[in-house]
Parts: sequence; C-alpha cells; structure tokens
Amino acid sequence: MSKKKDDRTQVRGSGIRRGEPVPEAPGGVSRRRLIGSAGAAGAAGLVLGAAGGAGGYAATRSEAPTALTTVGSTEAMFHGKHQAGITTPLQARGHLVAFDLTPGSGRKEAAALMRRWSAVAERLMAGEPVAGGGEHDTGVALDAGPSSLTVTFGFGRTFFSRTGLTGNRPPSLDPLPAFSSDRLDAKRSEGDLWVQVGANDSLVAFHALRALQKEAGSAARVRWQMNGFNRAPGATARPMTTRNLMGQVDGTNNPAPGDSDFGERIFVPAGGSPAYAWMEGGSYAVVRRIRMLLDDWEGLTVERQEQVIGRRKADGSPLSGGTEDTAMDLEKTGPDGKPLIPANAHARISSPEKNGGAAMLRRPFSYHDGIADDGTPDAGLLFVCWQADPFRGFIPVQRKLDRGDALSPFIRHEASGLFAVPGGPASGEYVGQRLLEA
Repeated sequence: MSKKKDDRTQVRGSGIRRGEPVPEAPGGVSRRRLIGSAGAAGAAGLVLGAAGGAGGYAATRSEAPTALTTVGSTEAMFHGKHQAGITTPLQARGHLVAFDLTPGSGRKEAAALMRRWSAVAERLMAGEPVAGGGEHDTGVALDAGPSSLTVTFGFGRTFFSRTGLTGNRPPSLDPLPAFSSDRLDAKRSEGDLWVQVGANDSLVAFHALRALQKEAGSAARVRWQMNGFNRAPGATARPMTTRNLMGQVDGTNNPAPGDSDFGERIFVPAGGSPAYAWMEGGSYAVVRRIRMLLDDWEGLTVERQEQVIGRRKADGSPLSGGTEDTAMDLEKTGPDGKPLIPANAHARISSPEKNGGAAMLRRPFSYHDGIADDGTPDAGLLFVCWQADPFRGFIPVQRKLDRGDALSPFIRHEASGLFAVPGGPASGEYVGQRLLEA
C-alpha cells in the first residue's frame, strides 16, 4: 500500500488514529504493549491495526475474545489508490488462482461477481467473518485476526472478449512473446480472472481462498490454482530480504517505494486514453511458475553458485564487493583481468543498467508440490512481478535472460500469465467497477 494509506491505519472500530492516546485493548493488554510485542517479534514494517481482531467472530463464540498480538493483529486496507498485495510486505503464505467465466456469463455476471468478491475481501481483510456469519462462514480462521491478509484481483486478456469490452483492453495486455526456456502448460496458464491471496497465517489465507471460490458460484470456475510460502515475519533477528529455495537472497535489486521514479515504474499513470482510464493507479502482473532443478543446483559448489548469480550466497552482496545494498560494479575486474561479476551472471543480465533502465517489482512465493518417485522435488518459485507496462518491464529483461543467463540450465518456466490489475477501489466501490460500469 502507499505510505499515505498506511498512515491512515487505525485500531479497527475505535476511531483512533496513529499518534493519538490509546486505551486498553480487550483483556487488559494495552495497544502500546501490542505494538511493542510486534516489534520484538520481528514484525517491523508491517501495518499495525485491529488489536482486538478476533472480536469479529465473537457472535459465534461463547467466551470473550482476547487481544491479538504480533502478526495476527496486522491489517492491510482494502480501499485506496492501489490494490493491496502489490507493495505490501511479503507474506508468509500465498495462493494464486485463475478463474474462467462460465459459458453464458458476460459483463453483467462479471460485475456481480466482482461486487461479491470485493465485499468478501473487504470483510476478511478487516478480520471479520463472511457476511452473515454462522453457516455462511466456514470458521476456518475463527481464532485469528487479519494477519496482513490481502486479496488482489486482475483481468486476463480473454476477459475482455467474454464481456464485450474489447475496446477497453489495453495494448499492454497483448500476449507475452515466447521464450526459448518456456515449457508452458496451457492448462495452468492465463485465465479470464486472477486472484492473489496473501497472509501471514496459513489458515487465514486458506479461509479467504475458500470463501472466494464459493462466492464465484455459477459465474466462474477455477482454471488453475497454486500455493506458495515465504519466511514468516519474526523468523529472523531482524527484517531481511527473503531467500528462495536455491538459498539465494531474492529481491535485493527491487525498486523501493522511496525511489523518486517508483510510481512511474510500477503503477499506470493518469492521462492516457479514456478507454483505458480504468487502469489508472493499477499495475500489470506477470505470473510465472518457475521450477527449480534443485538436484542439479545443489550439486554445484557455493562458489560456483555465486558465479551463476553474481552475488554472495551468505548475504546477497555483489561479487564486486560491499553489502547487499551496494550497487554492483559491473566494470570491476579481478587479478586475472576478468569481471568479478561474470558476463552471464543472472544479476548482471537482469540489472536495469543492462536493460535500458527496465525494472519491475518482484514479489514472489516459493512453492513445493511434492517429491517424485526418483526423489526429485517439484519445487521452485511462483514468480510475480509488477510494472506499469510489461513491455518496458518484464519482457525486455526476460528477452535478455533468454539469450544467455547462467541460471537458465537450473530452472524451467512451466506456466505463465499476464493480468491487468486495476487501481484500488474508492470507498463504496468494488474492484473493476470503473471498467465494468463504464
């Protein structure tokens, strides 16, 4: 979420803004103490809110709710300029799911579906049960607060033809080009509608996924669904960039919200064609299921792995020296006269300096879908990246990687999708309303 929206976080239902005196939370635990507990647990950087989040389920419980602490009390806002789940800090659990509209479902049915989904997402992100409670809510997350739950919605290219809105389909949603490393499964790629669910509690995330699936009703059916995970907040002594299943620090070179050009790189600006005005404040998500050939990778020495990536495995610092946050010196050479960061190193080839400034916000989840009879793990990365235009973000970088990335022999792209993710809904709006009711 944007900083402006974060500053409006409040103790839900209290009317108290950040910086104002805070009363005792339910159970006699002060809000100040809750914030201190969250910091001690390593939850720094998460949006704090909903000290008594479990109270949303009080109607189905006999005992009084107790105050939530640490990650359970964190809450992301549903309404805002941008949808949650884009700049929100990485969550411990994620679900990616694509739906296709059913035969006979068109614009009217799609609008009704987005209205229902938005209502469910808004309540669950606030730590409240599905409307109606009781038999309408599964009770899976009965004891938990919002746990930084985010639900993010997007539209695939085929959505526009199915709803008679082809005139509103932006050129940035044109199909991704084919890459030589692709081994794509069409059944697990693309889709009319895309939903990203993230939370710092697995039950909270599953609860949201199940509620959205049920709410789809007869309007849409699941096309594919994938489950992912990241390190949980508080698992390290201090907040750190996450690691992927190769053991590499992943996301070091991400654009930062504090960068002067962050907004123009990640979010669609105003002032474009009126036909695409519904995307103002939105972003384009490229989703790739990238299998890691871990047996081959783990057969390399750590030194060789570092040469492939171009960064130290221990701390993510570039091979040219410094710390994780030190800019790569692509010209620096060693005693043998060769570049310290090899010419085909992944970090070099994917760097903005080597791609005309092209950049994207990587926000992935790792996945593990079992072990084959021969012991080979089906594991890797659910790669999700965000940009104002994939033709100036993902595509030029992937084309360069496709021509000689040292990492390519150790990964395989097995599924792909591109989705237009509209801006966040204003109060009283549902996601996509500016498109579907134009």
